[in-house]
Amino acid sequence: MKTVLKTITILIPAYNEEQVLPKLYERLKLLAENNVNYGFEFLFINDGSRDQTLEIIKDYSNIDSRVAFVNLSRNFGKETAMIAGLDHFSTDAAVIIDADLQDPPELIPEMIRYWEEGYDDIYARRTSRAGETWLKKITSSMFYRILQKSTRVPIQQDTGDFRLLDKRCVAALVELRESQRYTKGMFSWIGFKKKEILYSRDPRAAGTSKWNYLKLLDLAIEGITSFTTAPLRWSSVLGILISFMAFVYIVVIIVKTLLFGISVNGYPSIMAAILFLGGVQLLFLGIIGEYVGRIFNETKSRPLYFVEEFHRSDNKK
Repeated sequence: MKTVLKTITILIPAYNEEQVLPKLYERLKLLAENNVNYGFEFLFINDGSRDQTLEIIKDYSNIDSRVAFVNLSRNFGKETAMIAGLDHFSTDAAVIIDADLQDPPELIPEMIRYWEEGYDDIYARRTSRAGETWLKKITSSMFYRILQKSTRVPIQQDTGDFRLLDKRCVAALVELRESQRYTKGMFSWIGFKKKEILYSRDPRAAGTSKWNYLKLLDLAIEGITSFTTAPLRWSSVLGILISFMAFVYIVVIIVKTLLFGISVNGYPSIMAAILFLGGVQLLFLGIIGEYVGRIFNETKSRPLYFVEEFHRSDNKK
């Protein structure tokens, strides 16, 4: 009687990755050849690429039945591309990996070993980040510290999307249909039995990074506003403190004027107080606006994405 192999989907979001796809495909093929006790599917999510990424993926799918792809109708961003891939998942486990080969596919067998031991979410933690600037490393460390201290969800530091997820983790993730997504936090939020493995992150094998500092800042804001209301609480506490200090200062001025006849401070002090309080108010309004904006986007209940084309060897669409 033939043994049914467990099958693992390697999920790869791709946006303008034509330069690196040949190297990635060769390493994925080698991974499958060296782990014959498992079946593999290579599921690419083309996130509205404007180069030859989709054409290259289609060529691979024509010669290799393991290659499947989801072609999104436009560029929705990596966070949405990942949920699109998870929506089309149909195997025993999924491994999310970037197309740029900064996360080595050769680490996947170790993930599989821990998965067979009973772990549901085996995530790779970076011990070094080759090819990244010192500013990016410092700001990334600061962000994770702020997020960890401001939320009750245990967010893993120096951990990206590179991980193996059991099918029950995938089933939990696809139930989270937030339009503004911070998937790294969702991995932590769903829970299940987790295992950490360490690795040194490589520089990009080819091409250029699609992340600039503005996009990273936007992702950081998404992370904080998705998993904690602490900024609103901090605003309230700071507002109370400033109001108390202003009240004390007013009392001091009145007492000094009544007892000693000292006149009220003039124009410079008044302008300084007005500008300070005005800046604080604008900051608080901005924080509140971030949360109101999230409410606005979620209440529209739009689909997260649209699929232009889906291909799998046993189910062509």
